[in-house]
Amino acid sequence: MASSTAGQVIKCKAAVAWGAGEPLKIEEVEVAPPQAMEVRIKVHYTALCHTDLYFWEAKGQTPLFPRILGHEAAGVVESVGEGVTDLKEGDSVLPVFTGECGECRHCKSEESNMCDLLRINTDRGVMINDGKSRFSINGKPIYHFLGTSTFSEYTVVHVGCVAKINPEAPLNKVCILSCGVSTGMGATLNVAKPKKDSTVAIFGLGGVGLAAAEGARIAGASRIIGIDLNSDRFEKAKLFGVTEFINPLEHQKPIQQVIAEKTDGGVDYSIECTGNVKAMIQAFESCHDKLELEKFITHEVSFADINKAFDYMIKGESLRCVINMIGN
Repeated sequence: MASSTAGQVIKCKAAVAWGAGEPLKIEEVEVAPPQAMEVRIKVHYTALCHTDLYFWEAKGQTPLFPRILGHEAAGVVESVGEGVTDLKEGDSVLPVFTGECGECRHCKSEESNMCDLLRINTDRGVMINDGKSRFSINGKPIYHFLGTSTFSEYTVVHVGCVAKINPEAPLNKVCILSCGVSTGMGATLNVAKPKKDSTVAIFGLGGVGLAAAEGARIAGASRIIGIDLNSDRFEKAKLFGVTEFINPLEHQKPIQQVIAEKTDGGVDYSIECTGNVKAMIQAFESCHDKLELEKFITHEVSFADINKAFDYMIKGESLRCVINMIGN
């Protein structure tokens, strides 16, 4: 049975970025129905990732405003467009910024998921299907972000950028799997693949770095060395399996030399997690029962207070701040 809003424009609230570094403003937006191979999602919870902050500040890239940011989220399918057969109204889902068409050579490869059709394009602010935005205010288009735009109560996403999940999964926790946790854990478990009792160095102990450390812990690494310029991060990092900490600012020698001396010549695996957006990897398969998502979530705010999430991240106070979009 189709939802009562299927095929109709939905008016809802969204946090709109009108300009670089300007506080997001909660606006009433119109969200158009999904077109062919698209899905409209009611967002229940979303989280702030450093990538959102980076593009909000618009430093070092082409500014694109007004825009609805956000790409870590969990929600429920409200309606689907023509041609969508694997999803239906009511399905619990995660929007994914690195989508898969399922047909190109990369999607069919076991080594890569950098889809020819849906690969990351930070400059694109419209849908692939027709080159138009599904968001507007008084007839004026509002740009999409990474094909997800989860800082809106409803969003429209290409079906290849939607992952169906277990309906019993707690949406307020699994929302962080859309990016940071999967990126870090995927880099460790799916790419580095450390052996049991190995030694692993993690460069950068933000959300992605701690997820990488968690992956090393799950893999059975005996020593996990965390490297970060902020010594305050070490205590939190212990919860993710980090056994030793090095702050390069506290050493005169090059950090690689310090590590070599501590490990009798060097570590078995080294994972860099200092924020290279191009290195993001989709790795939902790396998340299983041993993963404690609560450790990554340090704050939760209401949708109305979304700008507080930015403040927490700018001050370095949060790993992940979850934004409650449904108010309960």
